[in-house]
Amino acid sequence: MSTNSEAKTLVIIPARGGSKGIPLKNLRRIGGQTLLARAIESALSTPSVSDVVVSTDHPDIKAEALAHGATVIDRPATIAGDTASSESVLLHALSTLDVLPQITVFIQCTSPLIDPADLHQAIATVAMRDADVSFSVVPDHGFHWGSDETGAAHAIGHDETRRPRRQDREPRFRETGAFYVMDTAGFIEAEHRFFGSLALAHVPQAHGIDIDTEADLDFARWQDSKSASAAALDVDALVTDFDGVHTADTAYLSQDGIESVRVSRGDGMGISLLRKAGIHLMILSSETNPVVSARAAKLGIDAVQGTTDKAAILTQWMAEHGLNPARVAYLGNDVNDLAAMNVVGWPLAVADAHPTVLRAARHTLTKCGGHGAVREVAELILETRTTPQDSGAAVLLQEPALVR
Repeated sequence: MSTNSEAKTLVIIPARGGSKGIPLKNLRRIGGQTLLARAIESALSTPSVSDVVVSTDHPDIKAEALAHGATVIDRPATIAGDTASSESVLLHALSTLDVLPQITVFIQCTSPLIDPADLHQAIATVAMRDADVSFSVVPDHGFHWGSDETGAAHAIGHDETRRPRRQDREPRFRETGAFYVMDTAGFIEAEHRFFGSLALAHVPQAHGIDIDTEADLDFARWQDSKSASAAALDVDALVTDFDGVHTADTAYLSQDGIESVRVSRGDGMGISLLRKAGIHLMILSSETNPVVSARAAKLGIDAVQGTTDKAAILTQWMAEHGLNPARVAYLGNDVNDLAAMNVVGWPLAVADAHPTVLRAARHTLTKCGGHGAVREVAELILETRTTPQDSGAAVLLQEPALVR
């Protein structure tokens, strides 16, 4: 290990494949993103972070890390088991470097709600030598109890005969486990994340989630859904299902058995605007119906139908067009869309999608299928490409009622 040190900040994310409570926990999804992807994105969005590395022993986790812009360090089996400490993983990662960073940040995927601003402030605390270590905490107002070998309860950290009001009690804080910012030289010497002078990095109570069970995962999804938004959608391609997305997931059936559907002209205009903006487009449908081909032909976009493996078709299509999956959106509505949603960076759901699809989506639209959902996602995409000089597009976006 080199002892040279650059004035930079390195984030290390341990992500092994052998989690027991939730198998392959680091690849489970919240808001359409894996826990690992969320951790990497938070780190890369922090201005003071120079590099992000992921230490793993699993090929799928390695592929996910590389896909989201992290460097990967292959973790030896000797420190990949249940008993290996986080410190041993961090020290191993640092030992592979030619030049050590000034600051090392330990991020855990199991804390999925990391605000880059909070992380940046904690890094600044250590960089300015105000502390050797700064770690994320939230207030803890609970009365804690334990029990002895006989089952008898006893108070921990408080006098059970006194019940002061919350505002009258000495403030206490709980580690969230989200991040630990450390002076690298001090950490290597101590071989532990707590050494020297310590500083609390206060984060919002809602961000104090640490995922260890399926119930934790469900709660994190609920918490994330309360704040999730997509003011704009910066992607290079949009792929959609047909039934339930371009249509209202219903069909008209004549007495002769002829099926027909209703589509939105506003959705058609949205597709037209996306084509003009250079967005790659495709309809991907499990059903085989001439109406899908007819609608795609009128819109001037690709269509594949009658497939039982949407994810494989989508993966092949992205490769053929040289598209980065992280910059592709897929808009679905039902369970047969889930596999395709899992291979893109922006899985989207119409407002009336199946509950499992809503949970898998990174963003849920306000419009239902067949009632302007495609137009809504088109406007989100165009928002990233509309300039003040692009007055024509701006008028179309602002005055959809004028479009015929």
